[in-house]
Amino acid sequence: MKEGVRFATLEDLDALEEFAAQAVEEQVDNKGGAVWSKRDTRSQPYRASLEAAFNDPDQDLWVGLIDDVPVGYAAARAEILRTGEILGIVSDLWVEPGAREVGVGEALINEIIIWCKERHCIGIDSLALPGNRATKNFFETFGFKARLLTVHHPLDTQ
Repeated sequence: MKEGVRFATLEDLDALEEFAAQAVEEQVDNKGGAVWSKRDTRSQPYRASLEAAFNDPDQDLWVGLIDDVPVGYAAARAEILRTGEILGIVSDLWVEPGAREVGVGEALINEIIIWCKERHCIGIDSLALPGNRATKNFFETFGFKARLLTVHHPLDTQ
């Protein structure tokens, strides 16, 4: 079994769209997941967001592979801060459950770290929902630390 990563191409669009849907669905029932799963910070459906990334020089998409078969994906973008500095943002990182803990996620995040360094980012942000210890532990393995807490107040709309 050989793990690997490559840049995504337009031919990967169907698989990427399915991976994105599965990634969101997996988080719906987690603490914070109900509201998070309804948001798309890119303000577009999955496919449109993914297609847009192919035409944006400040974004990239990767496919995680086992024996050249796509089993996961990642998306990152470079965000210019008020100071003019650049912050890397990992917006998506997901691997099929049966392909986890064999190095695919690690290969994806390592490619993103390299990509962000090439763009002279001052750091990299990502998101882990509260209670999702596996995701938090994964990122901590690569030196990520919590720096922001989002709070939410639900409103009774009935």
